[in-house]
Amino acid sequence: MGSLLDFSSKVTVFSSKANSRDKIDRLIYFIENEYVEDVDTDSIIDNTVNGILAQLDPHSVYIGKEEFEYVEESMRGNFVGIGINFYMYKDTLTVIRTIENGPSEKAGLRAGDRILLADNDTIYGKDFSSDAIIAKLRGEKKSKLNVEVFRKADNKKYDFTIVRDVIPLKSVDISLKLDENTGYIKVNRFAETTAREFNKALSELVEQNVKTLILDLRDNGGGYVDAAIAMADEFLKQDELIVVTKDKKGNEDKSFATKKGLFEEGELFVLINENSASSSEILAGAIQDNDRGTIVGQLSYGKGLVQREMPLGDGSMIRLTVAQYYTPTGRSIQKPYKNISEEEYYHEFLREKNEYKPNDSLKFITKGGKVVYGGGGIYPDILSDENDDHHSVVFMMNSTLSSNFVFEIIDQKRIEFLQMNETEIRNHLIEKEFYFNEFKSYLTDKSIFLPLEKNRSSIERYLKAEFIRQLFSEEDYYRVLLEDDMMIKKIISS
Repeated sequence: MGSLLDFSSKVTVFSSKANSRDKIDRLIYFIENEYVEDVDTDSIIDNTVNGILAQLDPHSVYIGKEEFEYVEESMRGNFVGIGINFYMYKDTLTVIRTIENGPSEKAGLRAGDRILLADNDTIYGKDFSSDAIIAKLRGEKKSKLNVEVFRKADNKKYDFTIVRDVIPLKSVDISLKLDENTGYIKVNRFAETTAREFNKALSELVEQNVKTLILDLRDNGGGYVDAAIAMADEFLKQDELIVVTKDKKGNEDKSFATKKGLFEEGELFVLINENSASSSEILAGAIQDNDRGTIVGQLSYGKGLVQREMPLGDGSMIRLTVAQYYTPTGRSIQKPYKNISEEEYYHEFLREKNEYKPNDSLKFITKGGKVVYGGGGIYPDILSDENDDHHSVVFMMNSTLSSNFVFEIIDQKRIEFLQMNETEIRNHLIEKEFYFNEFKSYLTDKSIFLPLEKNRSSIERYLKAEFIRQLFSEEDYYRVLLEDDMMIKKIISS
């Protein structure tokens, strides 16, 4: 659940009461020195920390050293590597696609290439984990990786030298115009680079004279609150309240809009769903409470607790809840978590959203006189029950399962596909019924059983989009997905 954690800043202070610390220290000492068997005390300590934090709230968590390095990289917004999406296909490292303008593309690698050797080390025919492969492909910036690849389309082997470089982890998935007056921006998380990426994307749309903006925060689990505040600042007028933070002593920290924003006047819609959490909810709540835009979608997740990172001295850390967020009208974003199980808390989003009814006892009034509701999460101005896809199906279609399946189909006849334009590929997919039955068989072989027929149209849409992505570009992928997006259709037609 790391993507659901929201935090404001890093500190280096960790303190505890002396008697509690002494008790734990004595316990570990006795186990290390007196217990009859040798034990892994590091594991015991990890379990102890997890047990203590479990007594607090769902978002105070322990993060081990290895996991922390991964999370930190994700939130930093980049890593050093060779710039490929890969798949261990039939025990061979296979390139699904190269990242545009990345090191591998510049070196000459193509989608479908099999990497056989990396610095003379054989990396096929072995049971490599993804972590082991990633460790092999990554390295220092400007370091070189010599690879031998087999290109199936040519039936030849090639040697390439790839110069590793910084690979961005984009927060803004896509920014484009849907029609003459409507812009669209999809943000997947709030990281160190998010505000800068968003500002660039919004600036480009403003220069194209968009009058309406759709900001898509669906499935955005949050991240750095500073990024959400900076984004809200682009929409709100100076001195309008964005968010209030309260700690256990009742101290309040208020964040206000500052300079003139890029899009203070145009029509604004914000899309949210049950997986929009923390910083997404802060941004949506600020827009809603200031009567600045229209929130469309489903009740959001309801995560309004503030975590602060506290290092434990060995590369691990805890994220400890230190405060709570409130929207400008005073609504708590956090949904209830006491007296319920962890499973109930994390899987509450599986409830049917159209059965949710706002709590009239938790009404709040915006400065413009609009009624908004508290109780946890952001309740949309326009409730959409049209995207009723089964959650597990949507999750699967956004996973590597669909990507790997599409790659295998393309790989069987790559030359044929590369000779088609987009219209011809779309017609081919329609003729083949979007390979729906083949996909069913693919999942069955992997012992995955989901209500596919019930969600056939959604699955076919995702499959079509994935074909277009692997054969063309990321922007084309989103254009295909957005063509039949019911929330967006509702906005554009209104």
